[in-house]
Amino acid sequence: MARVLIVEDEGLLRELAVDEFSDAGYTVEQAANAEEALVMLKNGTMFDVLFTDVRLPGTVDGWELGRLAGDILPEIRVIYATGYSETTRPLTDSEHFLQKPYRCEHVLGLIRQWGIHP
Repeated sequence: MARVLIVEDEGLLRELAVDEFSDAGYTVEQAANAEEALVMLKNGTMFDVLFTDVRLPGTVDGWELGRLAGDILPEIRVIYATGYSETTRPLTDSEHFLQKPYRCEHVLGLIRQWGIHP
């Protein structure tokens, strides 16, 4: 089963995303900041997708988290989301950027386009 790591500091948004992804059949883990997510990634938990907010509390933002996740898991796909900024760097074929608000159906569709199914 495909695994998704959701990183979002807004609790209600994180829970909504977790519920939507779980209902769609994905195995979901969650983190409130990049540091929590990095612990999971470094502990060897395999993820197919990282879905992260760009603006996160702490010293590591979503852009840096995506880069570090790719170093740890080269096959991971990353979706960045924010309501505050536009894309600030070029994206690879394994990355996608969304402006908030987004529809979870759209995010799930992007993941399926990558061939990642529950």
